[in-house]
Amino acid sequence: MQSRRSFIKALTLSASIAAIGLPMGASAADTIKVGILHSLSGTMAISETALKNVALMTIEEINAKGGVMGKMLEPVVVDPASNWPLFAEKARQLISQDKVAVTFGCWTSVSRKSVNPVFKELNGLLFYPVQYEGEELEKNVFYTGAAPNQQAIPAVEYLMSAEGGSAKRFVLLGTDYVYPRTTNKILRAFLHSKGVKDEDIMEEYTPFGHSDYQTIIANIKKFASAGKKTAVVSTINGDSNVPFYKELGNAGLKATDVPVVAFSVGEEELRGVDTKPLLGHLAAWNYFMTIKNPVNAAFIKKYQDWAKKNNVPNADTVVTNDPMEATYVGIHMWAQAVEKAKSTDTDKVIAAMGGQTFKAPSGFTLTMDKTNHHLHKPVYIGEVKADGQFNVVWKTKEPIRAQPWSPFIAGNESKQGL
Repeated sequence: MQSRRSFIKALTLSASIAAIGLPMGASAADTIKVGILHSLSGTMAISETALKNVALMTIEEINAKGGVMGKMLEPVVVDPASNWPLFAEKARQLISQDKVAVTFGCWTSVSRKSVNPVFKELNGLLFYPVQYEGEELEKNVFYTGAAPNQQAIPAVEYLMSAEGGSAKRFVLLGTDYVYPRTTNKILRAFLHSKGVKDEDIMEEYTPFGHSDYQTIIANIKKFASAGKKTAVVSTINGDSNVPFYKELGNAGLKATDVPVVAFSVGEEELRGVDTKPLLGHLAAWNYFMTIKNPVNAAFIKKYQDWAKKNNVPNADTVVTNDPMEATYVGIHMWAQAVEKAKSTDTDKVIAAMGGQTFKAPSGFTLTMDKTNHHLHKPVYIGEVKADGQFNVVWKTKEPIRAQPWSPFIAGNESKQGL
């Protein structure tokens, strides 16, 4: 019985090794285990499943070129199921039991805050690929998504500009957790610095998975009827975006009347939405699929081919988006740092990460800051098109250095790098 169990276990391992491009007969000593910590079920699966997919694709790509330090990368995928405490449990499992060298994962800030103490305690390494609220700097985390000055602040500046519609009133609408609340605290302070009064700011939050936006949209219409140009800043996360945009269309709230700029809606989220009523509404990111350059063209084709080969649902319509690009860049930069350090040791890799560069699909060579564990990133603002893609209407000329600690929050003046 024992030998039969061992045989089945070996057969399963061989199948998984073959699936990710590891040579048959590869032993654990020949591989470097890599954790993938993303919600594949629950409210955040709409956003996070694609990040798991692109991580597996990137690992395959690196293995096809000989791996890292001559060893194949072996992904260990877990599903914390949009359950924030479960993220911490799964992170502990990846580091302590599965012995991964690094973990790529999390989307919401509440999931990242849940795992941070685990990575610190066990001296693990996390690459976090999504825009966030800042006000954090962890030795064991590299942030490959945007800080507020690389997304939220430029987006609101654009809305206030003549080019962006000269907005004078703002609706700060988000999901009820740390990222929207902290981002809106920063944005409120920024708006105050620009002379916007509290009576011209409406702030509202809904729970994860919220689906009835009728009353909220009616309140936004009422708030916008005061005679001053009004814009909505959306930090709604997960599958709530589908009913929010659907209700926006039902209510006839057009971008020409009240533009919405979203920080957590990209190409992947718009796959489930009829985008015709949303024409002209905005999103702010550091990458869009529509960006034209050879690196991006290759990245898109690679992912489309991978999706078909691996029977991803609706593989014919898969898209790329900002957190996918950040995942792709992060995995490649980690691999470069391991080669430089000649080790997967956490402290040695952290030391080797500062100053790493990578030619990214966004069209720029991105640099990992030497002191603050954030990427220097370009900023793009795009308008929703009928096909669910984005037309870039504004961009920075070059990558912007992240400010993890917002200058608009008191007490941040002395906080810099690690």
